[in-house]
Formats: sequence, C-alpha cells, structure tokens
Amino acid sequence: MTSLHTSLDTVAADRLRRPSRMRSIRLGELTITYVPDGAVGLAPRGWLPDATDEDWGAHADHLDDNGYLVAGIGGLLIELGDRAMLIDSGIGPISVPADPENPLIGAIEGGALLENLARLGRTPDRIEAIAFTHLHGDHLGWAAHRAPDSPVFTAADYLIAEPEWTQRHPSADHAVTADMLAAMTPKVRTITDGEEIFPGVRALVAPGHTPGHTTFSITSRGHHLLAFGDALHSPLQVRHPHWSSGVDHDRTESARARHHLVDTLATSGDLAFGNHFADVVFGTVERDLDGNTFWRPLL
Repeated sequence: MTSLHTSLDTVAADRLRRPSRMRSIRLGELTITYVPDGAVGLAPRGWLPDATDEDWGAHADHLDDNGYLVAGIGGLLIELGDRAMLIDSGIGPISVPADPENPLIGAIEGGALLENLARLGRTPDRIEAIAFTHLHGDHLGWAAHRAPDSPVFTAADYLIAEPEWTQRHPSADHAVTADMLAAMTPKVRTITDGEEIFPGVRALVAPGHTPGHTTFSITSRGHHLLAFGDALHSPLQVRHPHWSSGVDHDRTESARARHHLVDTLATSGDLAFGNHFADVVFGTVERDLDGNTFWRPLL
C-alpha cells in the first residue's frame, strides 16, 4: 500500500480544480480503485452556506475558473482476487450545462464509468454487489440505468441501508425518479449497521446527509480505509466540519456525524476516501500544532 502523502497546502492548484483521474491503492489483500464517471460543479455559497465570503476569499484555490467547487462523480471498486464489488455507481450517461439561476450546482457530465471499468479489465457482469452510500442520483447512476431492457450490472445485488431504502422517494432536487427506484427494486437487499457485505467491508450507518446515509469501513491485514460518502463533499469540510451542505437532510445531524468522523480519522490515522474530493480522493485526516484538522492527500 502506498504511504506517500503531501500537505493539502502544497497540492498543485490544478488538482483541487479538476475531478480525479482513476487512482488505485493496495490495502492488504484488496485492490481499491476510484473509477471516475464524471463531475459536477458545486456552487460554493449555496452548497456550503455556513462559509462566508471571507472564507471563500481565503480558499479561492479550491474554485475553478467559473467559481465552482469541482466534485468528481464515480464509484469505488474493491477487488479480492476474481471477486469485486462497487461502492456507488456514478451518475450515468448525462450531460447538463450550467444554469446560472441554479444556486447549488453548475454543469454535470457523466457516463465514463463502464469505459473505465473496462480499462481495469472488469465487465459489469463481474461485479457481485453494489453498495450505496445513499439514494441520490449521482450515486445511483448506472445501477438505475437499463441498457436497454435489462440492468447494466446483471449479477450484482444492490445493498442499501434499511432506513435509507424504507424512506426512499422520488426527488427532483436529488435527481431521483420513480422509474429509477422501480428499476432498482428487484435487485435491492437491505443491510444493517455493522454488517459485513464483502470480505473486510462493513456498513456503518451515519445519518445526516440522508436518513440512512452509510459509510463503509474497509479492512485487510491490519490496514484500514473509510469510504465516507457524502458526509463530506470537500476537503475544506475536514478543516471546517461545522460546514454542512445546503442539501443535507438534517444539517445538525450531518454536522454531528462529520465532527465524529473527522475526529475519529484524525485519531486513528486510517486512510479515507472522499468520492467528491476533486483530484485528492485518497488521504488521511491530520491535526496541526493548534489542533486544527486538515486533509493530507496521498500523492
């Protein structure tokens, strides 16, 4: 497993302003790969409304030329020999231009996940399960897509935390349609907090962003990684865990969960994965001499 890190302060500005390329690490016996599907621009003042104009002036290096936070969209491939599962499945084939009247998001592009899986030698029928952090369209994507008359992932169970699935509903705000939920339903198996869903992978329900938002703890041969889903959308929330997203289901609960997650990662030193963390998706949480937490990306 690679152990090279760099301070976020020394990361080249273009890495903070671009979606991640495909990145792979070894974790014990597991190979873990971020598989990009696309990207979305997040309007900083709408997405993180607790941040001030002064904050954004100090963190302008995180914004692209159009003034957006760059958030990658994709899935996390976990491989053990011939076996494989995904956490989330991108947004699917979509292209939406920026709407200047939208206070939350800019342009959205998706559709690269299957091509990137093919580059890794994985066809969709060789994925045995897809576990979802939550039921938003940028995480359901290809799993809710039919091509044209059958699921893309023909052999995969869809693993969703029980409180997330029982409270499912169509939502235009979160790009979830009734047809998407109906397409997924025959393949869904609900999972419980602490359940092992693949060798070394356990579901940890962490509500806040959604009612049943789920993180995934991944362990192999004494090495640990936490895939924390949308508990955080930007490395800046590691430094400012009180910054909740404007789209969080319960912003108070989200902040509570995020504080706990950030503190736990800073104490353990475990690796973590942030699906939307621009081109710094793998890293650790550390504390400076003043006790402030920050994201230290893997090189």
